[in-house]
Amino acid sequence: MRDDETTHGVGRRDAIKGMAAAIALPMLGTTEQTAVPPVAPPAVPHAAPTPLVQLTRGVPRGDAWDPDMQHPSKDWPRKLTTAEMTTLAALADMIIPKDAHSPSASTVGAHLYINEHVSAPGASYERDLVRVRGGVSWINLESEKRFSTPFAKCSLEQKTAICDDICYLPKAKEEFKAGARFFSLVRNLVGTAFYTTDAGMKDVGFVGNVALPKWELPPAEIRAKLGI
Repeated sequence: MRDDETTHGVGRRDAIKGMAAAIALPMLGTTEQTAVPPVAPPAVPHAAPTPLVQLTRGVPRGDAWDPDMQHPSKDWPRKLTTAEMTTLAALADMIIPKDAHSPSASTVGAHLYINEHVSAPGASYERDLVRVRGGVSWINLESEKRFSTPFAKCSLEQKTAICDDICYLPKAKEEFKAGARFFSLVRNLVGTAFYTTDAGMKDVGFVGNVALPKWELPPAEIRAKLGI
């Protein structure tokens, strides 16, 4: 689980960075659509004209996820305990440790993002809360069984020994399947949290929406692979 270890010749951080870069790629393809002529509404005798809705300049109209931005809902209370957060911070730093290019996951608040995610209202978030809480309990019990100490207080080598048993679900032993499912969820959340921060975007070389003096085409080999 060290940063210099590889899976099939690919470094763990490089693999995570590759996944983050893939997420940023646009979805390419064409969708054929058949034009449908507009259907005129039925005539209503003596119907009064519909008044035009006047929109106030500078007022956000919201979207399907947040339709009323003029009266936003208040933030939800966080549900994870301090002890659970300590464990998640330690696990996040095993997934994305500090290196010469960027800080560790906990430094940019990846564990705080997990707390926000699992505390949100909604059935899917409630399921993730159960999974995260159960996983935190499991990894601490496993740590106590092996090393007589909570996971966060283990040495790097001890943490690595546990993580190596749960870091890849398809190859995890039966007794580690539950831990591997927990690790998979936390790894996804940590990756999302880290690579949407300034430090994470800098780590993958994402420059964002900035003015460029000129626009260069992607390399020819990349365009050939994408068929463009």
